[in-house]
Amino acid sequence: MKTQLSEIVLTVEDINLVNLFGAKNSKLNIIKNAFPNVNITARGNNIKIQGDKKISQKVKSVFEKMIRLIKDDNELSIQVIQSMVDGDNPFESRISNGSSDNKVIVHAKNGRTIKPKTKNQKKLFEASEIDDIVFAVGPAGTGKTYVAVAIALRALKNKLVKKIILTRPAVEAGESLGFLPGDLKDKVDPYLRPLYDALFDMLPKDKLEFFMANGVIEVAPLAFMRGRTLDHAFIILDEAQNTTSMQLKMFLTRLGPSAKCIITGDLSQIDLPRHQKSGLRTAIQILKGTNGISIMELTDEDVVRHRLVKKIILAYNKESERKRREREDNEKDTGE
Repeated sequence: MKTQLSEIVLTVEDINLVNLFGAKNSKLNIIKNAFPNVNITARGNNIKIQGDKKISQKVKSVFEKMIRLIKDDNELSIQVIQSMVDGDNPFESRISNGSSDNKVIVHAKNGRTIKPKTKNQKKLFEASEIDDIVFAVGPAGTGKTYVAVAIALRALKNKLVKKIILTRPAVEAGESLGFLPGDLKDKVDPYLRPLYDALFDMLPKDKLEFFMANGVIEVAPLAFMRGRTLDHAFIILDEAQNTTSMQLKMFLTRLGPSAKCIITGDLSQIDLPRHQKSGLRTAIQILKGTNGISIMELTDEDVVRHRLVKKIILAYNKESERKRREREDNEKDTGE
């Protein structure tokens, strides 16, 4: 069968070509290496694609997706490009076929906009607009903490709350900090680092320092919530899978009448002693269906980190399922 050859000229408009092609054409070279039998030439705003008609159309589709991602997010990572040439569609778990439904959560520093990147991130955002308590549960890399911080900043900027409180259990449920060196800040900062990272990514350094110095943004271990009434605040409890039932109940009963909160956690990464049940798992079972409380589940389809993170999660899930079936079979044999 004779190969059908084609020549496609794609004109690029309204984006920075360095974002598309990469420094020293690093991103463009990924596409060229992935499709060695197609001749790809970039001249000014035009991309010329020559070769087998079917493969050329595939290359054109990759470039169109790259352009759309830049327009939607103002960024395009090497990992995403590699994922696309490997056959993954970055829009499968995103919000519809266009960015019009992809509402901006908050405008961050350097003119960046923070938007939900997947369907479930969008559902998390929408749930937080309606309900005062939202549980966001899912594996690592799904953007739970990052999106929650963006939502909290949005509430602060819109004057819906007067302050933001970010908290998580330190080390483990027992919060055993005494053996660590340094003062209290030195002891707890490593465990609060992911919260700091999200804040630093969204706010200019001077503004963040001002907010923290004046108590507008507070980052503290969960133990510090005991005895307080948290009102006119947006509170994020991160890593909630490592709370005990009593700790999570204590946290939930701190909320004042004008408070909002998001509780995040990954039930596959529980660090509690074997005999203790996760307070997050218990809370979800008890509170499911309660009016005013949303429980959002994110999955491996929502992973927005390195393309291999999704594969890692799927491999671990497969192994966990194998062990679960093995346990069930052993229990059946014992019962017999």
